[in-house]
Amino acid sequence: MESVHPAWWKEAVVYQIYPRSFKDSNGDGIGDLNGIREKLDYLKDLGVDVLWLNPIYQSPNVDNGYDISDYRDIMTDFGTMADFDALLADVHAHGLKLIMDLVVNHSSDQHPWFIESRSSRDNPKRDYYIWKDPAPDGGAPNNWRSCFSGSAWKYDEKTGQYYLHLFAEGQPDLNWENPEVRDQVFDMMNFWFQKGIDGFRMDVISMISKAGYADGPLCADGLYGDYTDQCTNGPRVHEYLQEMNRRVLSHYDCMTVGENANVNPELACLYAGEDRHELNMVFQFELMDVDGGESRKWEPEHPWKLTDIKKIQTRWQTGLDGKAWNSLYWNNHDQPRVVSRFGCTKDEESRVRSAKMLAVCLYLMQGTPYIYQGEELGMTNKHFDSIDPINDVMTRNAYFEKTQRCGESVADFMKAANYISREHTRTPMHWDDTANAGFTTGTPWIPLNPNYPQINAAKQVGDPDSVYSFYRRLLALRKSDKTFVYGHYALLLPDDEEIYAYTRTLNDEQILVVCNFTDHDVPCPLLNDWQNTELLISNYNTPGNPGSLRPFEAVVYRK
Repeated sequence: MESVHPAWWKEAVVYQIYPRSFKDSNGDGIGDLNGIREKLDYLKDLGVDVLWLNPIYQSPNVDNGYDISDYRDIMTDFGTMADFDALLADVHAHGLKLIMDLVVNHSSDQHPWFIESRSSRDNPKRDYYIWKDPAPDGGAPNNWRSCFSGSAWKYDEKTGQYYLHLFAEGQPDLNWENPEVRDQVFDMMNFWFQKGIDGFRMDVISMISKAGYADGPLCADGLYGDYTDQCTNGPRVHEYLQEMNRRVLSHYDCMTVGENANVNPELACLYAGEDRHELNMVFQFELMDVDGGESRKWEPEHPWKLTDIKKIQTRWQTGLDGKAWNSLYWNNHDQPRVVSRFGCTKDEESRVRSAKMLAVCLYLMQGTPYIYQGEELGMTNKHFDSIDPINDVMTRNAYFEKTQRCGESVADFMKAANYISREHTRTPMHWDDTANAGFTTGTPWIPLNPNYPQINAAKQVGDPDSVYSFYRRLLALRKSDKTFVYGHYALLLPDDEEIYAYTRTLNDEQILVVCNFTDHDVPCPLLNDWQNTELLISNYNTPGNPGSLRPFEAVVYRK
């Protein structure tokens, strides 16, 4: 194969599991490790290869497990280390791999390191975290806003200094400048690799090196400053990751993906370049910001244009080709449901058709696909009437800041939350149409989406026309032809606001992917040149009119 560097993780499909909401095995209303074990046949039959678990470590759950108090133990809600060992053995027995979340930009404030660090200024672990003196007026050391609203600094009465928390107050940032911190992190990673895990997804890993601590440019509301330029892609981040690779990752046949805020294709080639000895791939957020979902997250209006999606995806597809590797995702635990965001939920036919079309459009590009739990069912966003049932710390903090400090109406905020909140993908998985969707025999930790009797796995697994069955066929198709993995991407119809069309080419084989993003028929003359070629997959069961596409139609041809 031309200009190809084969790797198992390039050919794999990843399925993301949010353990708290996946499957409860003991009736306490919280998903757990034994619940995941119960569903391994389902995942194997779907056709995925790798399971990515959101954090399962011991945690006080300020941010649903992303505030870790013990990196070497299992969260009590999820089970025991023996349960984890049994899960890992079962995953491998099914021919699957397992990667875990690595959360080392910050820990919990309940971690023993931080408890020691805040005990006194001269404690040996003081320098494990980032402490600064107050500003001359006694306030925070700078104007930075936390990613979860409010100041990024918390004052500690006992020692008279502030600690940095770029996320929640209960998530103090670790000081990677301290070599002891790096030693501890690398030792912990080896602990999990020696247990047999297959890799890590690395939470906000581009933020572990800070460039400085000056005031940032004021945010639009004028309350705080933006830390982005000083806390992402910092001066030592590549040094740290190369050290991590040298000391840990290079010793295992593993898969790594970094969550890299504020990264472009050029920076991605530094983090994940074939010859850089850092990571295998990165998650980029440009696509997630096409509708302001990152930079204008809580604004009520969220227009997006297909041409903008095409520009972003094409820049990444061509920018990384032969240099680094893409990751492909529409949604995850931090993003709303894709069919509600970029598809159509006005009726059942549109939901099913657009969910299939979106899968074709993204997962046949160059890169490793990441499917979020329930995406293969076409699960949708849940509507929230108020902030009360929402658990997510990010959404709740933003609600109080926007409505109480910025004077925004509750109605406007809830409109934005119902579009973009992280809570949408945290509602429990829909297994069947029995009470609580078969997720639990108890009371769910968070309310279910009420549409589970219509959208659930039991209903779809045996239905050849379901979203689930289509995902199975699509993933099998992707694995049947290396052109889908390693082929070069070329965009067609760049200015078309209704059709996304591209080719994948490897050696003398070319594949055409065409997707209609609208709810109406659209002329597509380019299809005329492919009428006599092999139709590989379509989300319609009958042929359409030559040279046109039906609502949300997706077709794939090979010649």
